[in-house]
Amino acid sequence: MYKIVTKKELAPKIKLFEVHAPEIARKAKPGQFIILMVHEKGERIPLTISDLNLEKGTITFVFNEVGKTTFELGLLKEGDVLPHIAGPLGNPSEIKRFGKVLCVAGGVMIAPMLFQAKALREAGNHVTMVLGVRIAQLLFFEDRARKICNEVYIASDDGSIGYKGLDFLKTLLKKEKFDRCIAMGPVVMLKTVSEITKPFGIPTVVTVMPVMVDGMGMCGVCRVTVAGKTRFACVDGPEFDGHQVDYDELLKRQKMFVNEERFSSILWEMLGGGKLFG
Repeated sequence: MYKIVTKKELAPKIKLFEVHAPEIARKAKPGQFIILMVHEKGERIPLTISDLNLEKGTITFVFNEVGKTTFELGLLKEGDVLPHIAGPLGNPSEIKRFGKVLCVAGGVMIAPMLFQAKALREAGNHVTMVLGVRIAQLLFFEDRARKICNEVYIASDDGSIGYKGLDFLKTLLKKEKFDRCIAMGPVVMLKTVSEITKPFGIPTVVTVMPVMVDGMGMCGVCRVTVAGKTRFACVDGPEFDGHQVDYDELLKRQKMFVNEERFSSILWEMLGGGKLFG
């Protein structure tokens, strides 16, 4: 059983959990993820590790309440326990001295990106961070980003804070030479970043987190096409060459169960917000 040590609301519907999981904390590295279950009858969902504390034996993750399972997860309190957490899963990020690294993070993936950015900075890199959000109210960890990174830019979909969209990156890349780009966030954002960096010849690594079930390469649910070949995000990734990912196929696969997910959330709310489930 994994006890929730800390619970924080970072922004509307975006929550941070610090969970006591000493065995996972001892082995976890930036870029890896966990798969958890909220209760014995719940589904398995992947969440990227955002931080760890070896002294306390804890791991941290951040999630957005967007569906039945994450709504249920968000109802848990400090002191509650999660019955199952598998991890660390996936391959860790490559951390070494590249030179100048551009990190682009969107939404809840800001948290795990800062975990990786800290490691990159400690390895001697000059780190430029882009924090991307849908609207200004969803921005979090700006202060932490400014402490960790050399430079920080903010962008929002509606222009309510920072730059509007990511087109400003084209101007930035014309002025500065980067040795590597790392992107974490929604698939649409990953596609946009990869399209922007490709003409500049910047090696680009993206974190792909499609629907997963077992997280160990057996179910095949998380398959993604990279360089014309089928890869499993859980065991081959979750990081891939951003210029080789078939984003259009990935976007279609992510929409396969949208109706079922909406129905499940609506039913959950109609039946008392999970009081009759479990």
